[in-house]
Amino acid sequence: MTTIRSVRAMEILDSRGNPTVRAFVELEDGTKVSASVPSGASTGENEAVEKRDGDAKRYGGKGVLKAVAAVNDYLGPKLIGLAPGHQAEIDRLLIELDGTPNKDRCGANAILGISMAVARAAAASDRLPLYAYLGGPEACGLPVPMMNILNGGKHADNSVDFQEFMVMPVGAPTFAEALRYGAETFHSLKSILKKKGYATAVGDEGGFAPNLKSNEEAVEVIVEAIEATGYTPGKDIAIALDPAASSFWEDGAYRLTKSGQGPKSSSEMTDLYRTWVQKYPIHSIEDGLAENDWEGFQAQTALLGDTIQIVGDDIYVTNTRFIARGIAESTTNAVLIKLNQIGTVTETIEAIALCRKAGWGFVISHRSGETEDAFMADFAVAMGGGQIKTGSACRSERICKYNRLLEIEAELGRKATIGHFAKR
Repeated sequence: MTTIRSVRAMEILDSRGNPTVRAFVELEDGTKVSASVPSGASTGENEAVEKRDGDAKRYGGKGVLKAVAAVNDYLGPKLIGLAPGHQAEIDRLLIELDGTPNKDRCGANAILGISMAVARAAAASDRLPLYAYLGGPEACGLPVPMMNILNGGKHADNSVDFQEFMVMPVGAPTFAEALRYGAETFHSLKSILKKKGYATAVGDEGGFAPNLKSNEEAVEVIVEAIEATGYTPGKDIAIALDPAASSFWEDGAYRLTKSGQGPKSSSEMTDLYRTWVQKYPIHSIEDGLAENDWEGFQAQTALLGDTIQIVGDDIYVTNTRFIARGIAESTTNAVLIKLNQIGTVTETIEAIALCRKAGWGFVISHRSGETEDAFMADFAVAMGGGQIKTGSACRSERICKYNRLLEIEAELGRKATIGHFAKR
């Protein structure tokens, strides 16, 4: 087996124009690969630490030269001579070298860049696609895209409190068709917003960011767009929400200030969602409550969990310790999975294994600050979860993931399947 010859990193820019880390791994057999690390805006308080320089004279303090130095001067040299196929051993070594519980010393952005690049190098050296290397010969399931077509919250400067309104082409027979369903609905929505006199500028993840009259109007115009495109809401295309409620939790209440709807309690938020679920083809709600509202999530899942998918993101941060608690307490019935929340490929796979063992769903997700790296597309197929969040039908850092999934489906041919969403 070949071994690692060099590991290095550099500072690049993400889709918001902020610095992030790109790591490079070269093997003794001549294999050379790179991997780029995304960055979130709506982040959980227990996420692994994204190391920033804090130098106000460079990128407003958001530079990542310290994380780059951690790769070049400390972590990288320790990996020389190791076999890239030993992913778990390498990831454990990176964690030990950092020596902190949240990767604060070196930065999760430094560690993840190496971890992803090592996996990609091993796959390339074995002459395997990344999805086949990570998932084995049975990795042939394409995910249903949860396409973000309308933005609010921290992802847009508008009047909408909730962060993401997504369409899920649950009735599509293939990934290619699912992508077409979503893209067509995206363009229909643009036409509808224009006719209503709304702006069609987009937010961080490529969804439209109009100043609507209410949060509910966002759902209404999406249903209108689905129908205008010729699809049946709920049968062909469902709706998924990510309110990102931690972003509007303040002083003991959920404050819907952007829309002017005022403060609400945890139970009032769940009542709002229940009303919407009864009126609209909503199949999934992620982070409908704040990350520390464990009792509220438990009550919400008890009320709605038999009907829809209740996804935890900020409450779990792809960490097995929090996911295990959620399973024990029936806090949700699904988990959002983000590589950079935990910081290594191995730990992310362990989080998914825990979901599978519990019979829970999981969704592979991007971040609002993305790069042109399509690692997560291969990862989604390798893990077989059947769902992916990777943004809207515009912006190249989102489209590259969709295009990679199209390539994978074409490569798999008749073996390819698409995930089926069971709720409702």
